Amino acid sequence: MKAIKITGASLSWEDCAGFDELPADHVEIDVVWTAVNRADLSQRAGVYPPPPGASDILGLEVSGRIAAVGSAVTGLARGDEVCALLTGGGYATKVVVPAVQVLPVPKGFSLKKAAAIPEVFATAWLNLYQEADLKPGERVLLHAAASGLGTAVIQIATAFGNPVFATAGDAEKLEVCRKLGATGTWNRKDGSFVDAVKNWGCVDMVLDPVGGSYIKEDQKVLNADGRIILIGLMGGRSAEVDLGLMLMKRHRLIGSTLRSRSVEDKGRVMQALHRNVWPLLVAGQIEPLIDSAWSIDEVEEAMAHVAANRNTGKVLLRIAE
Repeated sequence: MKAIKITGASLSWEDCAGFDELPADHVEIDVVWTAVNRADLSQRAGVYPPPPGASDILGLEVSGRIAAVGSAVTGLARGDEVCALLTGGGYATKVVVPAVQVLPVPKGFSLKKAAAIPEVFATAWLNLYQEADLKPGERVLLHAAASGLGTAVIQIATAFGNPVFATAGDAEKLEVCRKLGATGTWNRKDGSFVDAVKNWGCVDMVLDPVGGSYIKEDQKVLNADGRIILIGLMGGRSAEVDLGLMLMKRHRLIGSTLRSRSVEDKGRVMQALHRNVWPLLVAGQIEPLIDSAWSIDEVEEAMAHVAANRNTGKVLLRIAE
């Protein structure tokens, strides 16, 4: 097999060792598409190592065709077109993954389109409806809303009756957010979002990939019993928190990552997606937003595109035809 190898500051597409015996509860996938996530950028920079036992190859999601099935796996067969949530290993021609993290490609979807689903839609569902436990009508503040994750969150939340206020740093990106369903928007280049969100009606949950100084601002727009779900540290890992406000309004600050969760946890998230989100995808009510697609030979350029925040939606990498 071949895979992307990190050598110093460079990436190269090289031959690498294949897999040993296939575990009974895993499948092997011939990868056709994978995607660039910010976690890949962080891992490449040396600040987000893979969990113990995980592949050190980049890539947290793929689409492709099943090449082999473990002896204990049911419901999946060789040749099936699937997409999968990974702990690593997606920038390669083959990947081995627990079967519970694999789902059939939604009916009518291409493998290209399906590759844009697993990581962002799983992250969206996990944080909206498991961590924050949103109820119908509760309102969401979403930062970095034009990312692949953000565009998934807007669509899922809106579909399930949760209005979204979106922030981003570009007027064109905010227009995309409005078209996807966001009913309030704010350009972060215009200063603090606090007054705009208050005028919109405040929120019950903040999905925050920024951290840093945003946390104290998030608190100012949270209703009583509000939840801040921290999923990233683009603004820094230190924050000022108003503990008095947290206490009086019963706020919760919850750190959340998907990659390091157990296989069982990831399986539960994927099954929830299959039950609740797959029907919406098949019906065309929501869909993954794809910014651009690159060949695996262009991985350096694709990652630079994401690092510079030039993407609106997912950035894909083609591994095979």
